[in-house]
Amino acid sequence: MNNIPFNKPFIVGKELFYIAQAVIENRQIAGDGPFTKKCQTWLEENLGCRKALLTHSCTAALEMATMLCDISPGDEIIMPSYTFVSTANAFVLRGGVPVFVDIRPDTLNIDETRIEAAITPKTKAIVPVHYAGNPCAMDEIMDIAARHGLFVIEDAAQALLSNYKERHLSTIGDFGAISFHETKNIISGEGGALMINREKYIERAEFIWEKGTNRKQFFRGEVDKYTWMDIGSSYLPGELTAAFLYAQLEQANKINSRRAQIFNLYYELLRPLEDQNLIRLPAIDPAVGSHNGHLFYIITNTPETRTRLIQHLKDRGVFTIFHYIPLHSSPAGKKYGRPGGTLKCTDDLCERLIRLPLFYEMTNGDVEIVVEVIKKFFKKW
Repeated sequence: MNNIPFNKPFIVGKELFYIAQAVIENRQIAGDGPFTKKCQTWLEENLGCRKALLTHSCTAALEMATMLCDISPGDEIIMPSYTFVSTANAFVLRGGVPVFVDIRPDTLNIDETRIEAAITPKTKAIVPVHYAGNPCAMDEIMDIAARHGLFVIEDAAQALLSNYKERHLSTIGDFGAISFHETKNIISGEGGALMINREKYIERAEFIWEKGTNRKQFFRGEVDKYTWMDIGSSYLPGELTAAFLYAQLEQANKINSRRAQIFNLYYELLRPLEDQNLIRLPAIDPAVGSHNGHLFYIITNTPETRTRLIQHLKDRGVFTIFHYIPLHSSPAGKKYGRPGGTLKCTDDLCERLIRLPLFYEMTNGDVEIVVEVIKKFFKKW
């Protein structure tokens, strides 16, 4: 019996050393300490954003973005239905109405050709989600937003160090949100970051980040006391989380390189099944940008095949999962949002997609086992 989990958290460098340093040497474990600042500087320098603010989750980063966009009750926000609940929740909490647009059949990203038809006088923002770290069509999306005066908030939860035409995802729109959840490439257990890409929003972002106060200005010596300036909440992560994260960021290229190797090995070994029209592999277009090897999925020909294949893999100790239940078909999605046109691709592909195990410490032998189990399934059926 094999034992290959879907995901496995890992330590790659100085995580434990930095945690000890935060406690023993720096004497600070609350937020906005030395390691928080190091992480933010790393993100700003390596991604090329104006300002990065570390948060306790990508969800928190999205919530901050909604405040910076002044989302109010009734405002509409265009997004894919095929995404995690946080993409919609952040806006619903401010009274916003998610408008769900279909995905492309190739990349599973929001279909940029369907966005404009979903725009109404109430539309306030577009939220492209870079599925699997693969870039959305950002030129077209930014052009639509500019012509209609809309904000663009990139949900780049899965896309750290992925690129679109030589620009890092999360730094193209007005704002970007990144996740460091333990299922992502670079991890801190829970964690995230907000990218602020327009200078005029940085000061207010700092207020919101610090519970609505100008506390950061106080610590920089810019004011003689700090006070309540705006709405906000406690979005800072603890310093122990930041210490763990900084050790991961130091090894980010190494981590992503290994994940890309695993992704490419899956692709090479499973290609014969695609050639036989038994499965479909991820669509990759190097001319548009590069992905970060975040996840590897296959698409079966029917939902029934997917169900049998997942069970077949599980019975042999290989743990796989499907991905999102489309938000437009969920109870909360029906209550708080609405479809922006038909969602045929979303409804179809969500029932046929399987995510395969992919984690930093996965060996080539593990990949070969997963592929062999899949090949035996199709020989049997």
